[in-house]
Amino acid sequence: MPHYLAVDLGAESGRVMLATLERGRLELEELHRFANAPVQLPTGLYWDSFRLFHDIVRGLSVAGRERKLKVAGIGIDTWGVDFGLLGADGSLVDCPRHYRDPRNDGIPERLFETVPRGDVFAHTGIQFMQFNSIYQLYAMKLGGCPGLGVAERLLFMPDLLSYWLTGVQKSEASIASTSQFYDPRKKRFATELFERLGLPTSILPPLVETGTLLGPLREELAESTKLGPAPVYATAAHDTASAVAAVPASGDRWCYISSGTWSLMGVELDEPVITDRSLELNFTNEIGAGGKVRFLKNIAGLWLLQECRRAWAAEGREYSYEELARLAAEAGPSNGTLDVDAFLHPGQMPLKIAAWRRAHSQPVPETPGEVCRAILEGLAARYAEVLESLDEIVGHRIETIHIVGGGSRHRLLNSLVAEATGRRVIAGPTEATAIGNVLVQAVAAGQLRDLAEGREIVRGAFELEIFDPPAA
Repeated sequence: MPHYLAVDLGAESGRVMLATLERGRLELEELHRFANAPVQLPTGLYWDSFRLFHDIVRGLSVAGRERKLKVAGIGIDTWGVDFGLLGADGSLVDCPRHYRDPRNDGIPERLFETVPRGDVFAHTGIQFMQFNSIYQLYAMKLGGCPGLGVAERLLFMPDLLSYWLTGVQKSEASIASTSQFYDPRKKRFATELFERLGLPTSILPPLVETGTLLGPLREELAESTKLGPAPVYATAAHDTASAVAAVPASGDRWCYISSGTWSLMGVELDEPVITDRSLELNFTNEIGAGGKVRFLKNIAGLWLLQECRRAWAAEGREYSYEELARLAAEAGPSNGTLDVDAFLHPGQMPLKIAAWRRAHSQPVPETPGEVCRAILEGLAARYAEVLESLDEIVGHRIETIHIVGGGSRHRLLNSLVAEATGRRVIAGPTEATAIGNVLVQAVAAGQLRDLAEGREIVRGAFELEIFDPPAA
């Protein structure tokens, strides 16, 4: 019975998932869940990468040492853009920063003084967001970061963690494509852009395709976890790429929303769309599993709710996400708008939302239920705007929206999306990222023919919920 381990790291938590795939059936079990929170140091906002690796190894040990399993593959997926820099001896010379670090404020505008915005898009086809890897690196250059001067290799978060598992320093295409220095047409790093910015091309790692076998677990980990020389794959290492791989769709008139901390909304295409119009609309072309392009837009997601919940907890008001969903439903329509993409930095989110509504002459939400309702309505409205642009780009009306990931559990949000867009919403699976991670491994291992077979398994293995728009 083939077993796979999916290490899925999100901005709020991580987990090691055990997947059993046999005779068209897929079962998932959580082996180890752990918190993931940024660390504020005097020099900036960082990820606790060593703690993350410790918890990954702990999860692998549950599979090997405690459950005495043999696994057919291990794969790691994480959020995009963030990276560590390695020295000649393979040790970190600059620890991974958090993408919300204010160090990046104003950096895109300074970069465009050297390379115009249109040129950056022509090279990369990526949505402009100030936390993209290219701006992080340029901020390091402008700030005289000593780590950049001695670095021998850049590795994105899943690449770094896979390196610690295997000793192999390579970068998987889907995570590399989030950086805004990857060329999706040439399928290589945009070294010309690096050179124009005065950044060292020598730090760019070798690229591998999604599903590449990186190697076995390092000998000491093989022994300590009792997994032996288990194969580690470069799965769809960007968590959105893994989530999209698990979308239970068929045909071509569908789009997806990978709903979690962020909302990633888009379509699968065979080729990137790098045009004046896609630049104007600020869409992104990222690499997906199976040789596909993820043409999408990054939208603020349930992080807004996470931040509100954190703020209320600090005041002594503890709410579960289920309670907040109930309060939002009870609050009723907010009778206002909210630009969900106007909020980037953490801290005091309820106050920030109230201030935004007040500044825009909108009714100010006062209760937690009213705040949450405003967020959910704002998200649904933003999805509707993006859907219109997707219809235009693909040249036909998209009929179905697949919502996958943790946000697919939010029935009120799903209903609001169906109402705002006028399209059918199919919600689930919740564990899309871990599932897609496993499907890519299974295709690479030869257990599945392709992702189409994997998606067929997902349709049969997981309960999906349908939300239709109100009748006209």
